[in-house]
Amino acid sequence: MKRLYRTRSESPDHMIAGICSGIGETYGVDPRVVRLACIFLAIASMIIPLAVTYGIAWMMLPEQPDT
Repeated sequence: MKRLYRTRSESPDHMIAGICSGIGETYGVDPRVVRLACIFLAIASMIIPLAVTYGIAWMMLPEQPDT
C-alpha cells in the first residue's frame, strides 16, 4: 500500500510545498493536473457559496412594485 508523502525540494516536480506532486506521484497522475484541480477547487469554493447566497436572495426578495 502506497503512503502519501510530500515530495522533497530536490524533486523536479516540487513547486511550493510538494503536496500536489506528492499526490500525483502516489496516484499516478501528472502533478500539473493535480495543481489545476486545486486551483479550480479554490476558485469554486469562493464562487459557489456566493452563487448560492445570490440564488437564495433572488427567491426570497420580492420584486420592486410598479409605481
